Amino acid sequence: MMTTHTLHRSILRECDIRGVVAETLNNSDAYAIGKAFGTMIKRKSGKTVCVGFDGRLSSPDMTHAVVDGLVSTGLAVIRIGMGPTPMLYFAANVLNTHGGIMVTGSHNPADYNGFKMVMNNQPFFGEDIQKLARICAEGDYEEGKGFAIWCTLMEEYINRIADDFDGLRGLKVAWDAANGATGPFIHGVTRLIDGEHIILNAKVDGTFPNHHPDPTAPECLQQLKDVVLTEKCDLGIVFNGDGDRLGVIDNKGEVLRADQLMIILSQDLLSNHPGAKIIADVESSNVLFEQIETMGGEPVMWRTGHSLIKKKLKECGALLAGEMSGHIYFNDRYYGFDDALYTAVRLLGILGRTKQSLAEKRELYPAVVNTPELRFTCEEDKKFKVIEEVKKRLLGKGLDINDIDGVRASYPNGWWLLRASNSEDVLIARCEASDQINLDIIKKELLMELSRSGVVNELHHAA
Repeated sequence: MMTTHTLHRSILRECDIRGVVAETLNNSDAYAIGKAFGTMIKRKSGKTVCVGFDGRLSSPDMTHAVVDGLVSTGLAVIRIGMGPTPMLYFAANVLNTHGGIMVTGSHNPADYNGFKMVMNNQPFFGEDIQKLARICAEGDYEEGKGFAIWCTLMEEYINRIADDFDGLRGLKVAWDAANGATGPFIHGVTRLIDGEHIILNAKVDGTFPNHHPDPTAPECLQQLKDVVLTEKCDLGIVFNGDGDRLGVIDNKGEVLRADQLMIILSQDLLSNHPGAKIIADVESSNVLFEQIETMGGEPVMWRTGHSLIKKKLKECGALLAGEMSGHIYFNDRYYGFDDALYTAVRLLGILGRTKQSLAEKRELYPAVVNTPELRFTCEEDKKFKVIEEVKKRLLGKGLDINDIDGVRASYPNGWWLLRASNSEDVLIARCEASDQINLDIIKKELLMELSRSGVVNELHHAA
């Protein structure tokens, strides 16, 4: 007898599944997701799936449920235990499984959880997630008698990351695990590489008692900034809850934006691979794209979203990719997925081969001013319509428009971007200019366009 199950619409995001535990996501959902994902694996002749989970309080029970669902379809499930999401991707690669599910709420508050998935070492997103939901709704599952086993990969994963450290000197580094799943792994890696290491908030605690696990939020960086300055560290590194994103603080206590970090990583990579393709998302600075070209690389602008970037990286053979959110993807000496701890080790290697400080490296490149990510509430059925309205008006003005992901309008002294969120009922915007005067002008242009489409009625609402 078929058992149908309807997943809450709000949890079905572009790149993963994520919701509020006991409100929009529960263990019954996890079981149905396991059955549906297992069904999709079976119908592609797959036999094995690996499963991991992060440090959230709800993750162990939700993992048991998703494993039970997978086993009910006849699959062999390899449980790798608690750790960062990149360890799940690593497991899928080295164990050569047909799929992988990570139970994680990523950088969301403690009451969230969700699932990041891979199938045949390809990102599982977009229509794949919608198809999974339809299988649940129709109860169209495969049935079988599978089994689950445990396989500990922690030591192998740590050794693999540490093996790529190529610094000639050790650095003084402050690490902030944000009480997420990366904490024990930072301890493991730092025991294997040179340097003096100060590790903050390493105890895994799903309540996140010290600060929210989001490396892009300014309030989440203050503790690390203070330690870097007080202890005179060479840099500080902070992680999100599941270790696939990082934030960096330089030796002067300044935040190194992800696009600034990408310039440093790109320069090093291009010294060994001239002409390599490097991907950055549409929210990244013009400075990054210009510097990649100046350094002899081929810059590629692409859509925001970890699954979208990973797919593009594999399609075009890029050796490096990055997003403003702090997802960094190495396809050079590594597997092409977003791994914050691996990125940190590669950065330490670069700094350990030069006498320049991280601040000195940052100051080498042109300075621009920009806004943080701006967010505007907009209903799901309206947000794409707004994008089309704005694009049509701008094309009528003869402006330089990039519409690969929303609308990015370029001016002589800067640009602004407006795109629909992959996961929420919001429009996301960002502005950049050569100086504050031009930034104010460009920001006003953006807000006027939003106002014309009925999203913002008064300019100061988004200031």
